[in-house]
Amino acid sequence: MDSIAVVPAMTEQGCPTGFPTTVLAACLRLAIATSLSLSLGTSGVHAAPGAQASAQRLADGSTGGDWAGWGRTYGEQHFSPLSEINAGNVNKLGLAWSIDLPPGNAVSVPLAVDGTLFYTTGYSVIHAVQAASGKPLWRFDPKAAEAAGERLRQGWGSRGIAWWNGMIFTGTQDGRLIAVDAVTGREIWSTQTLEPGDHRFISGAPRVFDGKVIIGHGGADSGAARGYVTAYDARTGKQLWRFWTVPGNPANGFENDAMKMAAQTWSGEWWKFGGGGTVWNAMSYDAETDTVFIGTGNGAPWNHRVRSKGKGDNLFLCSIVAIDGKTGAYKWHYQVNPGESWDYNAAMDMHLADLTIGGSKRKVLVQAPKNGFIYVIDRLTGQLISAEKIAKVTWADRIDIATGRPVEHPDARFPNGTTFEMWPGNSGAHSWQPSAYSPLTRLVYIPVRETGIAVNDKGVNPDTWTYQGGNKPNLGLNLAPVQPDSLNNTSRLLAWDPVARQEAWRVATPGAWNGGLMATAGNLIFQGQIDGSMNGYDSTTGRRLWSFNAGAGVLAPPITYTANGKQYITVLTGVGTSAGIDRSQLAAAPDYRSQQRRVLTFVLNGKAALPKNKTTKLEPIHDPDYRPDNQMALRGMMTFLSHCIECHGIGAVAAGAAPDLRASVIPLYGEAFKHIVHGGGLVSQGMPRFTEFTEQQLDELRQYIRSEAADWRKREGVRNPR
Repeated sequence: MDSIAVVPAMTEQGCPTGFPTTVLAACLRLAIATSLSLSLGTSGVHAAPGAQASAQRLADGSTGGDWAGWGRTYGEQHFSPLSEINAGNVNKLGLAWSIDLPPGNAVSVPLAVDGTLFYTTGYSVIHAVQAASGKPLWRFDPKAAEAAGERLRQGWGSRGIAWWNGMIFTGTQDGRLIAVDAVTGREIWSTQTLEPGDHRFISGAPRVFDGKVIIGHGGADSGAARGYVTAYDARTGKQLWRFWTVPGNPANGFENDAMKMAAQTWSGEWWKFGGGGTVWNAMSYDAETDTVFIGTGNGAPWNHRVRSKGKGDNLFLCSIVAIDGKTGAYKWHYQVNPGESWDYNAAMDMHLADLTIGGSKRKVLVQAPKNGFIYVIDRLTGQLISAEKIAKVTWADRIDIATGRPVEHPDARFPNGTTFEMWPGNSGAHSWQPSAYSPLTRLVYIPVRETGIAVNDKGVNPDTWTYQGGNKPNLGLNLAPVQPDSLNNTSRLLAWDPVARQEAWRVATPGAWNGGLMATAGNLIFQGQIDGSMNGYDSTTGRRLWSFNAGAGVLAPPITYTANGKQYITVLTGVGTSAGIDRSQLAAAPDYRSQQRRVLTFVLNGKAALPKNKTTKLEPIHDPDYRPDNQMALRGMMTFLSHCIECHGIGAVAAGAAPDLRASVIPLYGEAFKHIVHGGGLVSQGMPRFTEFTEQQLDELRQYIRSEAADWRKREGVRNPR
């Protein structure tokens, strides 16, 4: 079957790079029209006119009127060729409309197609509104929280959706992949992508290519998860192929030669631990070669000595893997961290670009994964072209270009139980918030983080280690804060030249977390930040040209599109996901209940105003019956650390992902607390049930929360009862 030809970046079509953006836009439109008039290629589908139109909208050279995928197009550049909003007039950008959102996850990437804006909130609840006005059209709720069971203990909801040929696709916490009619919101088909009783879940956005929808999953931080991605027929939901990222039990045979090859890089009985390698975020597609690129996750458990006896590279953990789009067959791989042991996954966005390197045009893939390096890889062969540091890195001195392997610090694997101060920390120099690539400036823009963590495996016996209960039990490591360092928990917006292999410019951003990025042909970079600002920067110099007070922290990346002949920019606001665990990493301390999550849409000369935010002072609840019991509180703290910290925060100090329990009346009353924690009274709002807790554990957990509230009251001098 055939597909349309892919349109390369417009400067590769002979458009003069030094001309104004209006001339470039005209040249781009001509290039697209010319390319689409060519004879069809040798891969893909055009079973229906709608499929051809869908492929055109997702092609890397598309006109930009729609934002139809996570990174707008197959190549995941997070770049738009629109230039009505540009560096010369962005100071006139104003709010067109806003929508207030309920508590819950609000970090997803919206989509905009044919004048309709689609976005998700909470656990994969899809909303459709008129893009120009925000007028609601429909809402689809898959009731994922209620269906998730123990999977609700992991993840914080959906980060995005996909579009193809009149359908919207979403993955859910409980593992379903669902297709919804884009006009009516009616469910078309649904299929379960996960296995019964496993530790997997879905939080990432599906991707669509060549009439197929592909989805991965998370779960390698919670139990024996063996990673895979699965491709389904976009029309029917029928499974077409599955690619496993790590090998299973050799006694059961291998699914393909790639798994047989990978098994040679593992030792011991790794399959009993699952192995990890989940594909929870990054996927790109090269239509010209019909190649899917996946970025794989960390090992399960993290500790290489536990997982694989400390031996072997453990393919395909922390790797970029190229797969045949039709069959799911292995093509090539590049492993970012052989024998991964630090949660350094390669699940960050992979930008496809055409660059002139050493006098030759190269088709490349660019990724800045967690580990503090940025990689440029030949996407036809998997050959490493360059790898440079973009943050403080202590685990490796450099990446050897000849071998493609890191030159590790001799203490990076904490020999003999020694403690190693690891930079970046396990949350990464670059997390899931998207980077962007501009084919006009030929720069990569990255939301860089500077964090460190002290690591060792003292007391961990690889021969007897087993999974325990809870949310994050499978590390096989001990983590602790690093020594005081002014660099720790800081961030910046970095512009990187992948050809010159050097920094172009940088801008400091508040806190340790910052928002995802979007580049445009208007010579602009847009980014929201944790302090509640939404900003526009000159993409060549980094000078801030525009800022808007969003009223809440912004982690989600913005998108841009046209509706009714105008260019709009939309972003979701609100702090969630892993940024809501540790308040010390935030520039501000959002409250789950009172922080105002919104959809914000901007247009030139927009005159709308944001409603006033709620002003609720967060303070510890008055607890007249509280009596200290340090031993009981200590036991409760251990339960909290293994089951509750992921949402309710370090030291029970929530940072936006869930309510601050110290300010809640629920822990004061045993029956109410049991109804929610044990009985699942708030499952629909994302609070999991923990049926394994005994009455004693529930009482101890209450005691710990109440003790933290009492300490807070004492520190703040709060005396008046609430």
